Amino acid sequence: MSEQQITLTTRDGHTVAFSCLDQCDVISAAEQSAILLPSLCREGGCGICLGLCTEGEYSLGSYNETLLTDEAIARREVLLCRTYPKTDLKISTTYDYNQINFGKPPARRAIITALIPIAERTVQLILHWQNKEQDKAVEFESGQCMELEIPNTSIRRAYSLANTGNWRGELEFLIRLQPEGQFSGYLRDQAAIGQELIVYGPSGHFGLHAERFNPAIFIAGGTGLAPFLSILRRLADWGEQREIHLLFGVNTESELFYLDELQRLQPLIPGFTFSLCVWKPTDNWSGFCGTPADALEDYLSNHQNNYDIYLCGPPRLVNAASEIAFQHGIPAEQIFSEKFG
Repeated sequence: MSEQQITLTTRDGHTVAFSCLDQCDVISAAEQSAILLPSLCREGGCGICLGLCTEGEYSLGSYNETLLTDEAIARREVLLCRTYPKTDLKISTTYDYNQINFGKPPARRAIITALIPIAERTVQLILHWQNKEQDKAVEFESGQCMELEIPNTSIRRAYSLANTGNWRGELEFLIRLQPEGQFSGYLRDQAAIGQELIVYGPSGHFGLHAERFNPAIFIAGGTGLAPFLSILRRLADWGEQREIHLLFGVNTESELFYLDELQRLQPLIPGFTFSLCVWKPTDNWSGFCGTPADALEDYLSNHQNNYDIYLCGPPRLVNAASEIAFQHGIPAEQIFSEKFG
């Protein structure tokens, strides 16, 4: 059995090294060395573990092709959870060193306290740490995710938190119910108030870059609104001023949600504005008609500034909006994204 050496270079220039045995992917190899790299689905479907291989040979397992296009493959972009080294590898990551955890993955027990439909095929799920949990604090950075495990299984799914860190032990998620989704099926058919879930995390590296002060455009597709809500709520809680325009898009008007909350936040964050866009509207719709990518094209064509772009949504939306940003002269280092497959 051969062993390859993996050297990761984080966005802020730190290096992390570990070994990887044959038939093992990079994420699993790191975990075996008690190094917890940002990752969620472990199935090539979310894009959280995207990296760029700068040296070495590897093979890729199956993955969502909307996350890694042919052009991305040619640039040697990889998903670490689907990367199997053939030689020693050097890989650049999209996250900073402080977003890597070391040690055993944290896991806690929480109970369902609310499961409420908020739009077509979309629910609000609220959990609280169990009463016997001594430390009630929910600690995470706005934009991060938690993994939720279906009871009596090993099936986990990762969802962004919509609320902020708190001492109440509360976790809020906005979840779209997918027809064939395993966690969606659990929520639709089995979940009940008082039921216990195992929660892992936090994880993920998406979030507002505090060191950057450019005006920002947030682009949210459906439940991709969740991390942006967490960011906006934190800004409101701390009384911070940031120039931010949110483009929130859905397929039909029946899928819109939390509009009252966006209106509540607007006066609390000087410089915050938002627009709604619907891809397939009815005749009664008076807002923007089209996708969030279309709305971004319209916004950048009518507003000239040095924007930072933050994107959260399906891979096709993230890819389309990123291409539009490039066409308007926004460099890659000012585009931050989280895709979910």
